Amino acid sequence: MKLDAVKLGTATAIVSAVLWVICSLLVAAVPGGMMNMSGSMMHADMANMQWTLTTTGFLVGLVVWSVLAGVVVWAVAALYNRLLG
Repeated sequence: MKLDAVKLGTATAIVSAVLWVICSLLVAAVPGGMMNMSGSMMHADMANMQWTLTTTGFLVGLVVWSVLAGVVVWAVAALYNRLLG
């Protein structure tokens, strides 16, 4: 079964954007808890660090991560289709 690479990439970009918004809201609401969770996820001690959440950073991150995720998944789907023959 072939995948529609464009639709899958677009869906991934949209889901990534939603996750970015949720994550940013959590950082704004509970910055300490999110820093602890992030440190645990990266096996790092981030206790002495702090978040810098600006409108510009939020928007740039939203666009960059969404586009990057969409392009990566589009490439994976395109390669998958090509390998199917």
